[in-house]
Amino acid sequence: MNISFESKDFLSIGDVKVGHWTDDKGGTGVTVLHFPGSATCGVDTRGSATGTREVDLLYPTKSVQHVDAIVLTGGSALGLSSASGIAQNLRGRGQGYETQGGPIPIVPAAVIFDLTVGDKVWPQEQHGYLAIQNASSDSFATGNVGGGTGATAGPGMFGCKTGLAVASVTRHKIKVGAIVIANPLGTIIDANGSSLAGLRENDHFAPSLDALSMDNRVGQNTVIGCVITNAAFGKAEHCTIAEMAHDGIARSIYPSHTSHDGDVLFSASPSSSDQYAAVDLVGSLAAQAVAEAIRQSARQAETAFDVPNLNLV
Repeated sequence: MNISFESKDFLSIGDVKVGHWTDDKGGTGVTVLHFPGSATCGVDTRGSATGTREVDLLYPTKSVQHVDAIVLTGGSALGLSSASGIAQNLRGRGQGYETQGGPIPIVPAAVIFDLTVGDKVWPQEQHGYLAIQNASSDSFATGNVGGGTGATAGPGMFGCKTGLAVASVTRHKIKVGAIVIANPLGTIIDANGSSLAGLRENDHFAPSLDALSMDNRVGQNTVIGCVITNAAFGKAEHCTIAEMAHDGIARSIYPSHTSHDGDVLFSASPSSSDQYAAVDLVGSLAAQAVAEAIRQSARQAETAFDVPNLNLV
């Protein structure tokens, strides 16, 4: 089994492009996964503070079978408007669910809360349009970019800087990758249980559970991301994979899925996916990829907005 943290290896899994729009001053941004040939997709939501768009379409009983893009954005619920700009861009290209009124792009989205850093601004429709214009199938930046620009681990300004990261796992011919924005209330932990990012107290990590007793300072938090694979599945199987992928959050963040977190994970097979695999195998690999991507989100982040990265605590 091989693990990679390179964006080019994530993109090699299937027919997908990734683009960002980043506001370094404002402390927010948008990341989009564009599937030029569409993708089969499922979703699983956890925590109690989710911010989403069009996720109901991804459940097995709903009629729409494919998505055209997935959006991971900052700005809390206000940032969901960025998905409209992406849909507008795709409709202009003729991509979307065919109707008598023309193509309707299917663009599910999930948000993080990043309004406690930077200038308290949020991505808007035109910023989503720019993000998909920037989408590439060759490589993309990770760290303090796109939807991860304002991400932190721990309660906002009292936490550590995190961001956006990827991890890809290969086992024989099966490839599974995760792109994740880690903005949790809890502490990101390494495989050996040591702290990587979380609540700070006098320039040291505070005990993980202390964040739960900070009701006067706790903000809203969330881990969002998308798993992709070269194995072909329907929506029901992808909902199972997304459900299993949440185990990666529980392995790498403590505590996880709290009432302040709105954790959402998508799972998708781009149209180029043609491998056969058991759903449990891919779900297990997805959990591993999510856990490793979350840890990378702490390792690759840079100090910003007076929030230090892990190297300074």
